[in-house]
Amino acid sequence: MAEIVRSADERADAFYLVHAREALKSAWAFTVVWHEQSVDLLALEEDAVVGTARLRIAASLGHVERVVVDPQFRRRGIGRALLLQLDDVANYYNCHKMTVGVLAGGEAQRFFEACGYHQEALLPQHDFKLDVAMLRKFLL
Repeated sequence: MAEIVRSADERADAFYLVHAREALKSAWAFTVVWHEQSVDLLALEEDAVVGTARLRIAASLGHVERVVVDPQFRRRGIGRALLLQLDDVANYYNCHKMTVGVLAGGEAQRFFEACGYHQEALLPQHDFKLDVAMLRKFLL
């Protein structure tokens, strides 16, 4: 039986690079070309950062990892502008859908729904034992 240990070096990534394509082909029953990347955006006000957003792109999906706006600059359209720019980035990479996970029923859910996202699933006790709403927005 194989010994299971934590990896504290680059061996896990090296193994994955060698075996990932075949593993994905087995899992999805077709050859998967997997290219994953993250894109970070900044909102600047006179060269000061007042907001940021991060999009992770993989398998024709864009996942919003974060949208953060300085509290002093909220309710000025900065968050919405960041999301719109993330849409443009995702469209450039031929993503068909954007997703984000937020605290169910919270302020972030209301914000994303106002920006065109819809609840796709509810994950009970998911993060920090709190319910998470998985939201989606179709593109193109």
